Amino acid sequence: MNTETTDVIKVKSSDVVVMTSQKKYQGRKSVNVRRMAIIGVLSAISIMLSITPLGFIPIGPVNATIMHIPVIIGAIIEGPVVGMSIGLIFGATSLIRALTMPTITSFAFINPMVSILPRVVIGLVAYYVYKISVKTTKNAFLSGWISGAIGSLVNTMGVLGMIYVLYGERYAKAMGESAAAAKTLLLTLATTSGIPEAIVGGFVVSAVVVILSKRKK
Repeated sequence: MNTETTDVIKVKSSDVVVMTSQKKYQGRKSVNVRRMAIIGVLSAISIMLSITPLGFIPIGPVNATIMHIPVIIGAIIEGPVVGMSIGLIFGATSLIRALTMPTITSFAFINPMVSILPRVVIGLVAYYVYKISVKTTKNAFLSGWISGAIGSLVNTMGVLGMIYVLYGERYAKAMGESAAAAKTLLLTLATTSGIPEAIVGGFVVSAVVVILSKRKK
C-alpha cells in the first residue's frame, strides 16, 4: 500500500513538473510572437512615414518629423531589444531611400553610421529614460513626454552629429555653404528641426503611453 501510494505521488509530481514546463514554454512563445508582431506593425508604420508626407508635420517655417516615434513607442511598451530592432529597420529604410532616391545630401545617409546607428540608439535610450522617469515621477504622461522628447533629440543630434564628424565640410558645400560654416549650419539645423521634433515627439508618445497604461489597468 505504501509503495503504491509513493509511486502515485511520484507520477503526479512528474506530471506537475511537465505541465509547469509546458506552461512556461507556451508563455515565452506567446511573448515572442507578440514582440514579433509589434516589431512588424511599428516597423511598417515607420517605413510608411518615411516614404510618404505623413512623416512630416509643418510647424511654422520648418517640418518636424515623426518617423522615429514608432521606435520610441516600441521600446517603452516591449523593451530595448524591440525598440532597437524597429530602429534598425527604420535606419535601413533611410539607407535604402538614400540609394534609390538620392538627393544632394544622400551621400551621408549611405553610411550606416549616419542612417542606422543613431536610430538603433533611440530604442535603447528611450527605454531607460522612461523607466527612470516613471519611477521618479510616478506619472505616465510626463514620463512618456520626457522619453519622447529625449528620444527625438537622440535622433536629431545623433544623425547630425555623425554627419558633422564624418562629412562636415562636404555636407556644408552640398548645402551651398562654405566648409568653414559646417558647424554653424548643422547647429542651426539641429535647433530649427530638433526642438519642434522633441516637442511633437513628447506629446505623441505621452498620449500613446497614457492609453496603453489605462488598458493595462
